Amino acid sequence: MKWLIGFLWLLMVAPLEAEQVNVAAASDLNFAIKEIIQQFERETGHKVRLTLGSSGNFYAQIVNGAPFDVFLSADLDYPRQLEKSGYAAPGSTSIYGVGGIALWVRKDSRIKPDTKGMKALLEPSIKKVAIANPEYAPYGRAAIAAMQKAQIYESVKNKLVLGENMSQAAQFVQSGAADAGIIALSIALSEPMERTGLYWVIPRDNYPPLEQGAVLLKRGGTEAKAFFDWLRGEPARRIFEKYGFGQ
Repeated sequence: MKWLIGFLWLLMVAPLEAEQVNVAAASDLNFAIKEIIQQFERETGHKVRLTLGSSGNFYAQIVNGAPFDVFLSADLDYPRQLEKSGYAAPGSTSIYGVGGIALWVRKDSRIKPDTKGMKALLEPSIKKVAIANPEYAPYGRAAIAAMQKAQIYESVKNKLVLGENMSQAAQFVQSGAADAGIIALSIALSEPMERTGLYWVIPRDNYPPLEQGAVLLKRGGTEAKAFFDWLRGEPARRIFEKYGFGQ
């Protein structure tokens, strides 16, 4: 009888031990969050399933019942709204970093963004400019604000090609589907983008602050809480800073 009780106990515990943390993260975090998850899994033994996309789409999915445990947004508004509406643990919204944007071109481009800055987008050779869709992505809204600040938006708006999220916008310009892109600094700082392109960091006073927030969703269990706490710890902070998420 004892062995049977022990066997049944193992059956009950096994699914809990195998439970993974489902994380939704804005695509500007592509490189940073993967590095954070790798370190978290290595040091804790917990498993994380990551989904990357646009913050606005994730917000809509969560409201409609998507099974995420932790949400890392490219802004603070979406996490705050989720907490206010009862979809997230009370008081869990927190800032994990402040993002930046950069003007990026391939190395074979005639344009040198560090010498012309935003005015480079006015060059005749720039036919298409990739940004994230501002309807869903805070980084897309920041890109438009920066162009407006530089007084070039009216001249550039017909050149814009919109990525569904920041990763897709970066892919457009890296692949040659666009001639230039305004992308997340965190992506510009990644090894693949630094190896293949040139970038100019757009001054942060040229667009509203990109304060980025994380929130623990109501369905998150013990493992999700552990990951959420990890995001606010020193190991994660160092990785965020490595990819340009200053405070």
